[in-house]
This record gives sequence, C-alpha cells and structure tokens, in this order.
Amino acid sequence: MRRDYRERGSLLETDLAADWPDQFARWFADAEDFALPEPNAMVVSTADADGRPSSRTVLLKAYDMSGFVFFTNYTSRKGSELSANPQAALVFPWFAIQRQVLVAGRVEKVSRAETEEYFASRPRGSQLGAWASPQSQVLPDRAAVEAGLAEVVERFGTEGDIPAPPHWGGFRVVPETVEFWQGRSNRLHDRLRYRRVEGSWVIERLAP
Repeated sequence: MRRDYRERGSLLETDLAADWPDQFARWFADAEDFALPEPNAMVVSTADADGRPSSRTVLLKAYDMSGFVFFTNYTSRKGSELSANPQAALVFPWFAIQRQVLVAGRVEKVSRAETEEYFASRPRGSQLGAWASPQSQVLPDRAAVEAGLAEVVERFGTEGDIPAPPHWGGFRVVPETVEFWQGRSNRLHDRLRYRRVEGSWVIERLAP
C-alpha cells in the first residue's frame, strides 16, 4: 500500500501567496479542477473538557481572513465539545492531488444573521432534517429518524419559509496556524505554515 509522492511537484516559499486565504483559494481551485468529490469536505477535530478528542467530516461553507465556517446542531457532540472547549483542528485531505491543508485555532459562533442567511439557502429537505434530528443522541432504530422527519413535515408543510432552529447554527474556526502540505518523494514532504504572531502572520517551513 506504500505510494511515493512524486507526480505533483513541490511547494517552495516563492510559490506561496502573501496570505493564507489567497493560498487556500489557489489550492481549493486546484482541487475543484481535479474534480475531487466534495473538495470542501474537511475533518473537524474537537475535544471535551477532559481533553478526550473526537473527529468527524463536515462541509466547509465559507472562509476568509477571519476563518473557516461550518454549520451544525449546537447540541451535537461537536457542538457540546466546542461549547466546553472552544478549540478545533481541521484537515482537508486532498490525497488524490497529494496535498493537505491543516488548520488549528479557537472557535466562535457566527452571528445569528449569518446562520439565518445560510439556512435560508439550504434545500428544503436539509432544512427539515435540521429540525428533525436530535444529532448525536441515541435512538432506538431508523424508524425514530423517519418519525422525527414526519413530525416536522407535518409542522411546516410543503411550502413556505422554514426558520433556522434555535439549536442550530454556524461555527467559525479562527486560525492560529494554516499549514499547506505537499507530498514529495521519500516522505520528504514540503510543509509551509502561516502562523499568527501578535496580529500578523509569519511563514515557516516545517521538517517533514
């Protein structure tokens, strides 16, 4: 199962954009051009108040200099852990193009206005699902999922606006570090990291 990364070139300091959002935009565009399935899929790692970690894949919905945004049920496992310990790590695992982006930083909730704007853009089925599912809670069987959906369909009907649930909204990961990882031969990968230092950013090369 061993694979030597040699087809995708290198990542040198002279290749980098001046700031990490521009560099991320370049690589995200490359992932889209390569037709990766759901290039905005990212692994989100959190930890509870005792430091026990957990990870899952979610979809990135926005990013800019202020951070990376995703949406979820605030009472889910990740929501509860972020309330207790507002720190997270992200990984964009673009292995088909021999790249990763790794992010670490503090987490804050987005404004309610941002949540409502995004929620209004979701397909109706996804809106209903957000109301129907007590995410991360133990259920007896699949029938309980279907019953929850039937209940909210009856509540909201098939037409008209559906408001964002009060227990649902966005999180923004405000990065302290953003690392761009380019696979290279012999496991001597290129790793260049933007790191926040007193309100500005420095670029560092990390040993592979």
